[in-house]
Amino acid sequence: MCVRRCVITVGDLGEFGAINRITGRLPQGAAVMLGPGDDAAVIGAPDGRVAVSTDLLIEGRHFRRDWSSGYDVGRKAAAQNLADVAAMGATPTCIVVGLGIPADLPVTWLDALTEGFRDECAVVGASVAGGDITRCDLVVLGVTALGDLGGRPPVTRAGAAPGQVVAVAGRLGYAAAGWALLEAGAPVDSSVLQEAVAAHRRPCPPYAEGPRAAELGATAMLDVSDGLLQDLGHVAKASGVRIELDPQAFPIGEPVAVAAKELGVDPLEWVLAGGEDHALAAVFPKDVRLPASWQVVGRVIEGDGVLVYGREIGHSGWDHFR
Repeated sequence: MCVRRCVITVGDLGEFGAINRITGRLPQGAAVMLGPGDDAAVIGAPDGRVAVSTDLLIEGRHFRRDWSSGYDVGRKAAAQNLADVAAMGATPTCIVVGLGIPADLPVTWLDALTEGFRDECAVVGASVAGGDITRCDLVVLGVTALGDLGGRPPVTRAGAAPGQVVAVAGRLGYAAAGWALLEAGAPVDSSVLQEAVAAHRRPCPPYAEGPRAAELGATAMLDVSDGLLQDLGHVAKASGVRIELDPQAFPIGEPVAVAAKELGVDPLEWVLAGGEDHALAAVFPKDVRLPASWQVVGRVIEGDGVLVYGREIGHSGWDHFR
């Protein structure tokens, strides 16, 4: 009978018990030739090249445990790395995870985190192939994603040229709206506002559109993680061009519009400068016939920087050291 404490923690399991608990919940896909349990995983690379991206998430900086469940954090951490791989035109194959956690972290939270990693990877047919675990005062996640280019050249940030068009796939402004609602402590008493908050907790990147854009002839592409203006600024700089955006071309989702009205904010600020939706932005030749999943929002001309017709945006996006 439990008298003093009923919550089983990671400290109760110990390091190797926690590792066994994590790996026991992780099925392995076809790309994983050797999964968790050895000094390193072995991943197949049919293309002969591997697209690799890594990100760090720190509790209190990138997520809050009072705002997000362990499952949400796992989905989010996997998503932002898998989206980076898709933005290169590659198909994600696996992630590896470095995990720092407090000893008093409930095992149920760790289980949910693991299931979040697993389920987000399953969206693209990828696997959690391994990682490391250590004790830490906060929850810290280091995630590295790998992907297969499928015989195609990588789509970098440096291929934009004057005369081309800029298009976006996926949602913009939703995660920023959700964060703003939580930060303001605003009542989230409708399904529309709940959708915005859910987008902050768990993004939905358009993974398939990355390889699809590469096949359509995209010359530059990236994952919108820090805000469209700021991220497209990287494309403009790397390509030596100017990008001009048409504010009328951006659809404002209902959750973004309703949250903006609730908080007295211009919703276009969130669409252009809000991050963490992990939409994809790409540059295509003007004559490419784009599917409905891609919305043309601007053009590439000679010059430098990123401009928005007739609008002045207060800030361009997220900077960790600003």
